[in-house]
Formats: sequence, C-alpha cells, structure tokens
Amino acid sequence: MGQPLIEDDYLGRRIAGESRSNTQGPVLLSVVVPCFNEEAILRETHRRLVATLEAVPDLDFELVYIDDGSRDATLNVLRELQHADARVRVLALSRNFGQQMAVTAGLQCAAGDAVVVIDADLQDPPEVIPEMLDRWRKGADVAYGVRTKREGETRFKRWTASAFYRLLARLTDISIPLDTGDFRLMDRAVVNAFLAMPERDRFVRGMVAWLGFRQEPVPYRRAARVAGETGWPLRNMLRLATDGLVSFSLLPLRLATWLGLLAAGLALSGIVYALVLRLCTAAWVSGWTSLLIAVLFLGGVQLLMLGLLGEYVGRIYGEVKHRPLYLVEERLGFPPTSRRAVQEETTE
Repeated sequence: MGQPLIEDDYLGRRIAGESRSNTQGPVLLSVVVPCFNEEAILRETHRRLVATLEAVPDLDFELVYIDDGSRDATLNVLRELQHADARVRVLALSRNFGQQMAVTAGLQCAAGDAVVVIDADLQDPPEVIPEMLDRWRKGADVAYGVRTKREGETRFKRWTASAFYRLLARLTDISIPLDTGDFRLMDRAVVNAFLAMPERDRFVRGMVAWLGFRQEPVPYRRAARVAGETGWPLRNMLRLATDGLVSFSLLPLRLATWLGLLAAGLALSGIVYALVLRLCTAAWVSGWTSLLIAVLFLGGVQLLMLGLLGEYVGRIYGEVKHRPLYLVEERLGFPPTSRRAVQEETTE
C-alpha cells in the first residue's frame, strides 16, 4: 500500500521541478544516532550536533538516539539529555540487535523531511551535515559521506577496509560507492522506500545504493575516535562483510559451478592419464599419492560448497520465521502526534 505513495511523492516533486531550497518555512531534519556503550562520549556528541545544527538557518531538528542494548551507563546519559532538551528522542532496544538494526529502528521513528544517520563516536564529524543539507536542498535525494582519510586507525584496519569495499564493488550486483559507511543524509522518499524493504540481514549502505534515486558524494576526513572503545572488532567487520556479499550477490553460489567444472576437468585429466599408463606402460598402478590428493581436493570443495549453501539456507530460514527486526523496551521524548512515533515497535 505504501509504495505508490513513495513513487507519487518522489515523481510529483521531480515533474513539478520543485526545489527544496524554495520550500516555505523551515524543514525538519532528523538525526539518527545508534549507540552502543558510548557513555564516555555521548555528551560531547550531543553538544557538537546541537551546535552544528543550530547554526543552520531555516532548520528544525530532532535527535533520535538508539540505545542498542548498551551494558554501560549509555541509557542513563540519554535520559539526562532528553530531560534537558525536548528535541531529543530516545529509543532503547530490549537487547543488542546490532548496528544495522539500530539504524533501521531510528529511521522508522524519524519524522523529518530528511534524515541523517551518524555514529555516536564522532569519527564522522557532525560539521559535515550542513554540506549534506546543502546538497539535499539543491536536489540530491541521498548525500553520502566518502572517507578521503581515516585517522586514528591501524594500517591493517585501513587496508582491510579498502580491500573490502573494492572486493564488494566487483562481486555484488549493484554499485556500492567506495570508502563509504552509513554516514549519509536521505530524503523522506528514500527513507520510506528503505523502510519498505523487509529483509532481516540488513546492509544499510548496500540497500540505499540499491534504491537508486539521485545520490551524491560528500568527501570528508574521518577523525580518530575521541573516547571509548570501537564497537567494530574484527568479528563484527567480518559479519558485516558477509552480509554485504551474500545479500547482494549470487557469486558464492556460482562459485560452486566453477569449482565443480574445475574438479571435473581435473578428474577427466586423471582418467586420461590412468588410461595412458594402463595401455601404454607396464607401471599403471602409481601409488596412493594421486588418489589422496584427489580425495582431499574433492572433499574440500564439497565442504566449502556445503558451507556456502548453508549460509544462504540459514538466511532463508531467518526470513521465513518473520520475527521482529528488533524490540523496544523504552521510548522517551516522542510527541504523541508524531507521524513516526505511533508506528509499531517492530516491523513485519
């Protein structure tokens, strides 16, 4: 039911040639900030966000903080911020559902004409948001941040991140911009289209790229983390990489066909070799080495393919259960008349 409204809103604006810079009155910007164990930095994050947004003319804003099951005092800090600032909205999830689910929860609650997604650790500078807003006012539907430099990160982290983005660009079926995270501004039509996508294994930057619309890059320098510890250890990075690859590419499944053809070719070569030895020489039993190699090779290929198939089947299993993407334990600061505050706390 919602999709025609999304298309009508977007196409109507484009056909009419409407410029957002000519919109009457201030626009409402929602800033979605997923948080996990960020008590050490949240107050500074809030201060910089407010200082940056208050300096932008003709702008109303709300700050939607998502506590993703933090184990420290993050939620208490968010309660304090909401008590002191009526523009703060707090959504506390019942447990840690992961950063991509926290972003989705924030987007479902955001009421703005445009929505910014930014991490709480200040590595993505809030001072870039006005430039994103300027791109949006000039007609861009998505203004996404592109990291020109990554400060405060190890060489291994920078190398693996760069390799991941480039490998993903080659293997997936859509064009995902290089060196980007989830730091971006999206028009309301894009947010509505994003929320119409029901999958459980979510890769936000890939999903937004898949939507299309008019998307423009905004280069910036990614800063070092000011305080606290990263929420992206190697295990989480590998999980996100797997989500991106499996959700947007069938290449791992096609790999089974290619390896099967390779194994068949090697087997055929072995058969020809054995026949030549049998028919042309007296030493046609050459020992167990070649047999062991063949068994190990075929066994390894079969186990690899079973693992890849299991990954896809497991994701299908997760989809068909139709469990909620997340559960909400506490809401603070949402106006009762807000068009997003009255939504269900789960998505079907």
